[in-house]
Formats: sequence, structure tokens, C-alpha cells
Amino acid sequence: MSKHKSEEIILILTFLLLISNLCWLMSPKRVKECNNGKKNIQIFLLAGQSNMAGRGGAIKKSIGGNTTEVWDGFLPKECKPNKKILRFNAAQKWEEAHEPMNYGIDCLVSCALGPGMAFANEILKKDSEFGVIGLVPCARGGTGLYRWRRGSYAYDDLIRRAKSAEKDGGTFRALLWYHGEGDMRAKNGSSSYKSNFEKFVHDLRTDLQSPNLPILLAVLPYPKKPFEGPYIEELRAAQLGINISNVIKFDAKGLEMSRDGIHLTTPAQVQLGRMFAHAFLSLKNFRSRTTFSFYKFFPSNIFS
Repeated sequence: MSKHKSEEIILILTFLLLISNLCWLMSPKRVKECNNGKKNIQIFLLAGQSNMAGRGGAIKKSIGGNTTEVWDGFLPKECKPNKKILRFNAAQKWEEAHEPMNYGIDCLVSCALGPGMAFANEILKKDSEFGVIGLVPCARGGTGLYRWRRGSYAYDDLIRRAKSAEKDGGTFRALLWYHGEGDMRAKNGSSSYKSNFEKFVHDLRTDLQSPNLPILLAVLPYPKKPFEGPYIEELRAAQLGINISNVIKFDAKGLEMSRDGIHLTTPAQVQLGRMFAHAFLSLKNFRSRTTFSFYKFFPSNIFS
């Protein structure tokens, strides 16, 4: 091999090493300290009503002479903690995520299992190098869609928590939305759901300065007795009819209900989390990474 050829190969290998290091530095596969001291977290917002807050495994128990709901403590393997999954807690601090996810947000004793951990674990199962996932629970039980208008407490708290989570470093990846249990009980709630939800999405994206934020929308399943939801067909039609960019819908029909006829069981919450994950993974650009093609820089016979 000629001296000139050897020098050329050494130069190419040095360049490849440099590019490799740049790829590692720019990769969102891990939480890393940026030059501004912030972390790179893949942020997911969890919003909606009590099923998003989590009622899986909720049982009635007498405490101090009063009957209330508490979590039975059963934790499926799909919901186990993972060091690559964080939770933005009620004190607006990142911590290792765990169930009950919504603890301190809208519930204390009555908090139970929701879809968040199953969602995040499924993402990492499908892509172990996705990065660190940051879950921001914002669900509020018993809130009709009118309670999620700009200026309402539920909406404003969602925006406040989202911005606070982002300022620590991170990227908004999607909003997970499971909602409508209250709106199926009234005609005006179900008939206006489509237009009100589209307004909610527009305001959310504007206020977060994220115009293409993916919205993962669960179309509600049918309730069972004793719960009364006379306008479920109208509500489902409204949710299925939503047609705005980057709203990914999936039908949650068939998920198992608890005895009250409206809250999901623990197995159903796990299944719901996986549904949310698959909806997100269906996005073409669910990975935010930079890919380099080394070979385009060199002629095909460079190593010959």
C-alpha cells in the first residue's frame, strides 16, 4: 500500500471517529447535561378524567369510620418502575416514576393504577434506546370538557405543569387523552364535544408553542350497568369524527370495566397503556434523532 493511500485511510478513520463522537453527543437516547445545564427528557402529558388519573385496583375500605376507595397495591410487571421513566410530581420535581401516577395531583388516598407506567414501559420495550421518558400527570376526575377550556383550573394547571417540566430540559412528545365519561351523560356535552375538543387542541398547542404536538386520543369504550351513559353513541361519534392534524385516535372499545361500570380494571389499564404506546409508535418520526450516512462522503472504491 502506498504512503499516500495509508495517509488517506488514516484521515478517513479520524473523520469517522469524529462523526461517531458527534452522534453520541447529539443522541436523545439518554438524559444528558447540555451546555446550559438542562436535561434532555422525552416529555409526555397525561390528561383527562378519573381513568387517566387511575382507578385500576381501587377498592372500598373503611378508614376512620368513613368508607373510601384505596388502591389494592397490586402492581403488574408491565407497570414496574424503571430508572429511565420519570414522573413530574405534585411539587413540580422530577422523580423516578411509580404508581399511583396521579398521586397529589387530584387524589391522595383514592389514587390507584393508571395507564402511564404501562405506556412508558411498552415504549422502552419496543425501543430500548428511546431515551428517558418523563411523564407529567395532569388528569382531573369528574371534569367535563368545559372544565378544560383556556382559563379553567384544569387547563391552566396542565399548561403550568407542562411548562415547568419543560424548563428543566426536555421535549414535548405527545399528550395522552382519555376523557368523556361525564360528557356521555348529557346531550349538550356529547353534541359539542368535537368542536370543544378541537378548540382545546388548538389552544394547547398555541400555549405550549408546539404547533404539531401529537395528541393520542382514546375513543371511549361502552360503559356497563350500573353506570348510565345515554349519549355514549353521540360521544363516540364525536371522538371518531375529530379530524385535525396529528391527532391519533384508537378505539378502546372492549376494555374491561370494574363493578361501577365506568372505571377500568387493572388489566384494562395495562392494555390501555399499551394502546397509547402503539398509537405513539405509529408516528413516522417518533424518534427524535440525527442519522448520518458516512458512505455518501466517500467514493465507493475508497478502501480498495
